Amino acid sequence: MQEQAVLDRNGNMRLEPEFPKSMKSLALVISYLSHPLFIPLLVTFLILGSIPEYMVAFKSLSKRFDFDMLYFRVAIISIGFPILTLLLAKALKFVSSVQMKTQRDRIIPYVAMITYYFWAFYTFQQEGRAPKFYTAFFLGVFISVSISFITNNFIKTSMHTVGWGGVIGLLLSLMWGMHMNVSVPLVITFFVAGIVATSRLVLAAHEPREIYIGFLIGILSQLVACWILVK
Repeated sequence: MQEQAVLDRNGNMRLEPEFPKSMKSLALVISYLSHPLFIPLLVTFLILGSIPEYMVAFKSLSKRFDFDMLYFRVAIISIGFPILTLLLAKALKFVSSVQMKTQRDRIIPYVAMITYYFWAFYTFQQEGRAPKFYTAFFLGVFISVSISFITNNFIKTSMHTVGWGGVIGLLLSLMWGMHMNVSVPLVITFFVAGIVATSRLVLAAHEPREIYIGFLIGILSQLVACWILVK
């Protein structure tokens, strides 16, 4: 692996590893597949698949329909609305790229996601059908996006690691707050999160500190949310 001289965001020259195109292509695929917008839907799928007894309030005579509606609801809030907002912002030239490569490009999407995730948390909380740890997960996402919006003024925090740090934080919350044995999923999530973080570094999308700060925000936000709602 060779090194190349590049300018950082402060205009300073530094050496960075130059990865082969095949590795960059693989990292790009991983980045798309592990996008943080997919994480709430993934968490919902894992909860319904592994511990459905905690979601009995969503069951009715038509169990399948209720669960499908929950999937649809989460998908619309976490994927549909954010993508629509981003496309509209791009069409109106409020952002320069749908990939949001700059801190300025992230302002409107951040505000939109803060609104959407607070709405998700608030509606689950008011309905009272979802278990507290599931509602706390959306509160944690709201907190992490809000903090990332603030830190965006200083650094381009990695939303990928914020998202996967949130999954780690959720599993830690289930382990400590509800005494569930989630050691295997936790190890797998650590492994996946490491691959995701590496892919972002290979693509030179973030500096290492932006990766670490993202993990820290995601994990702590979920732990705080669990402490607030579950205790």
